[in-house]
Amino acid sequence: MSIFPFENSYSSLPERFYARLPPTRVSRPELIKINSELATELGLDPSKLATEQAIEVFAGNRVPEKSKPIALAYAGHQFGGWVPSLGDGRAILLGELRNQSGHLYDLQLKGSGPTPFSRNGDGRAWLGPVIREYIVSEAMHNLGIPSTRTLSVVLTGERVFRERPYPGGILTRVARSHIRVGTFQYFYAREDHEALKLLADYLIDRNYPELKKSENPLLSLLEQVVEGQAKLISKWMAVGFIHGVMNTDNTSLSCETIDFGPCAFMDRFQTAKVFSSIDHNGRYAYANQPMIAHWNLAQFATTLIPILEDEKETAIKKVTDIINRFPQLYLDNWLSIFGKKLGIENPTNEDFEFITDFLNILEKAEADFTLTFRTFSTVPTKTLQSCHFENFTVSPNLILEWIPTWLERLSREKASESECLLSMQKVNPAYIPRNHQIEKAIVEGVEGNFDRFNTMVEVLK
Repeated sequence: MSIFPFENSYSSLPERFYARLPPTRVSRPELIKINSELATELGLDPSKLATEQAIEVFAGNRVPEKSKPIALAYAGHQFGGWVPSLGDGRAILLGELRNQSGHLYDLQLKGSGPTPFSRNGDGRAWLGPVIREYIVSEAMHNLGIPSTRTLSVVLTGERVFRERPYPGGILTRVARSHIRVGTFQYFYAREDHEALKLLADYLIDRNYPELKKSENPLLSLLEQVVEGQAKLISKWMAVGFIHGVMNTDNTSLSCETIDFGPCAFMDRFQTAKVFSSIDHNGRYAYANQPMIAHWNLAQFATTLIPILEDEKETAIKKVTDIINRFPQLYLDNWLSIFGKKLGIENPTNEDFEFITDFLNILEKAEADFTLTFRTFSTVPTKTLQSCHFENFTVSPNLILEWIPTWLERLSREKASESECLLSMQKVNPAYIPRNHQIEKAIVEGVEGNFDRFNTMVEVLK
């Protein structure tokens, strides 16, 4: 039996959905990391993934027997500007694996060489972004945030030229699907309504099969994606995560976090914080993420209008009504999760001001987002003092002055204080992948030392 029992449902779609080509070979592949836990979930034998045969697959040197490798076509808005043709410029989808629950997952090689969508790029990845994606995507998963994941990391034995030569790397990305808002936009822009219908049917079959029984599966699909994105973005906000490139081609319609370029978890809490060096206007700042998600969803809704059976004006009204639910859905999810972070099991609308007041205090105090919430969840309330906050905030007294307000609100909870703190610990992580630690792991990895990388992966589990 093959190590990789691939299925190829996406490549059964018409040829205009992708380009068929194999990965480009590399000279001296070397395995750096196998995600054994993920391998097991996918029904793979982790011990077989460290064999020469498997490493050749992860490096793109060998196409497995059942694989039909393709690079996917899509378009997108990048920083608000329309780009009609993007596509997988450095990635190849090898196929899909069916996990133990019967769900299909894509296996895609990133950094696997040029494709027809490369736009003069070399199609390669250097080791730094590969290490970053492994660490951050696995951290997201372990924090309970839907995310693509990484099955393997290999060195290519070749140099990739960016600001200077770096060791090349390839990662194997695993996703519920790689269908994006930009995939629908690609066909919408070409007025290819047949392809839009095929794509929508495929997405429903693949990720939302329960919707096939719906009275209007397309509208139900839009509702599901709006709800899924509202939950996803609220979870990002709750851990101080900034995606950095929320383009429509990076908005997954399986509602997973995808693409880990200039992303980061905030240290000091700043609502206007950005991490992309080219985001000069703060389009994708922390506080703007819900608004951008709403905008991206509106672009998706627009692509469905031509394939709804209604008259155009009726179709526009129906999708607009659904899209307009996003702000309240997001707020409900945000309120629920931030309430729990402060020990409130069932927060109400009246708690919105209470929570936002606290976040304003965090920003004024220049406090570390993660450590502040973790301290509140681990130190008994009666013993909280300035010393508990002074190592990670400029103005600990601002936080101390707020504590009586918090205690008064906590006193109205049915649970005891100790029970509240235990609940808070479940939603306030002790560790996040901090940028400076990731950078150290990258610097050491470039020198051939992966100890810090491996340690971070273990600590963040």
